[in-house]
Amino acid sequence: MVAPKFHVTPGGAPVSVPLTPDLTLSKFSVGRMDNNVYLFSGSQGSVLIDAAAAADRILQVIEATAAGPIQAIVTTHRHHDHVGALEALTSAFPTAVRYAGAPDAAAIQTATGVSGIVEVWDGDVVSLDGSSECELSIIGLVGHTPGSITVAWRAEQAAQPLAETQLITGDALFPGGPGKTDSPTNFTTLMDDLERKIFAQFADTAVVHPGHGDSTLLGVERNSLPQWRARGW
Repeated sequence: MVAPKFHVTPGGAPVSVPLTPDLTLSKFSVGRMDNNVYLFSGSQGSVLIDAAAAADRILQVIEATAAGPIQAIVTTHRHHDHVGALEALTSAFPTAVRYAGAPDAAAIQTATGVSGIVEVWDGDVVSLDGSSECELSIIGLVGHTPGSITVAWRAEQAAQPLAETQLITGDALFPGGPGKTDSPTNFTTLMDDLERKIFAQFADTAVVHPGHGDSTLLGVERNSLPQWRARGW
């Protein structure tokens, strides 16, 4: 099994993946920490994930790529390199609903000055246009931060899927292991959540798009779970 890397570089061209005849996922990188930004774009609306940095670049990509208006801005977690452009993007799209994991929402508001963030967690859904095939499921993963979330588009919900399930994992899961944690307890919590909520729920063909760097497949990473547990990171 070979993982699709979907490699992008800061300031470089986005990589786009058609998900349905009316929905596309684009990935591009911004800022000095090579943060990935994701854009789900449909004719009725678009959702931006992680307004990380370089607001002008993000707006440029949106203008060139988004088929419909920005309806929502989702933040995967509270860390500064994932929220640097949130205030500017909120000003640019004042009607867009802002979402973040419930345990991280207050910290994001304090860091950015952006108010009215809607708290989400397991089972919540962000919908582009009200149709089931454009729904993005929210999955809470505790450990990298208290309120990290994964955003999942499920291929089986689409009438005409053109791609496999897509998982936007923030800094909770990368090729080669889980995201950084600051204690053995948080590492164990993150591994437990990843195994129970991600690896046990999605097929090997699900594509993992992290907050930095290249993408991977769950099937490429699955056999390494015992090794990750043993090494403790």
